[in-house]
Amino acid sequence: MILTAHQPVYLPWLGLFHKIALADLFCYFDIVQYQRKDYNNRNKIKTSNGDLWLSVPVESKGHLNKNVSGILIIQDNWVEKHLKSIELNYKKTPFFKNYFPELQSILINESKSSLGHLNLILLKYFMECLSIDTPIVKASDYNFNGVGSDLVLDMCIELNASNYIFGSQGKDYVNLEKFRANNVNVHFQKYNHPNYEQYGKEFIPFMSIVDLLFNKGDKSLEILLSGNISKSEVLMQ
Repeated sequence: MILTAHQPVYLPWLGLFHKIALADLFCYFDIVQYQRKDYNNRNKIKTSNGDLWLSVPVESKGHLNKNVSGILIIQDNWVEKHLKSIELNYKKTPFFKNYFPELQSILINESKSSLGHLNLILLKYFMECLSIDTPIVKASDYNFNGVGSDLVLDMCIELNASNYIFGSQGKDYVNLEKFRANNVNVHFQKYNHPNYEQYGKEFIPFMSIVDLLFNKGDKSLEILLSGNISKSEVLMQ
């Protein structure tokens, strides 16, 4: 069984969905500490003037003692601002009307929840849009033990994983010998970002998944998987 995991992120980028598509099970790793100025509560969209950060305002006081699932969203007019920015910059894309109404509904209806909950609802919606049916479990529903590499290994053992996919930065801290000793094969994702027809003059990579969906619709999954390792190739490694 191929397992992968990732911390909650707002309006994720393409690479996360490639990693999830490779897996038989995805662990929504909502037990990590909230990181300020990271992707937990923000991401980028394309505008006529380059990229633009969309940030969810959160109550970050005492964040060193909280994980992402415990971070609350500040109730101001951020939803209206985000929706206006998205509509202004994507209303002329071919598939804007296919996805914007549901995205709008989620942001309005879930904006009073915690950051972790909002990000999970958005993740499930985008997976549905991409026809990715990988099951999801939440780390907060388990009692994984350890720190860093040992924590990931304990998760793999608890969830009966024979293969685990790290992000590229996993090489910096993983203890490969321990994984081998526990019969867990380790893989490191190296995501090759695709170019695709994007509204506007110059192509800008590393945008939120909304950019790909609004521009390419039901071809989005094929595009984000193109030029990257497949599930069968993971199992052959």
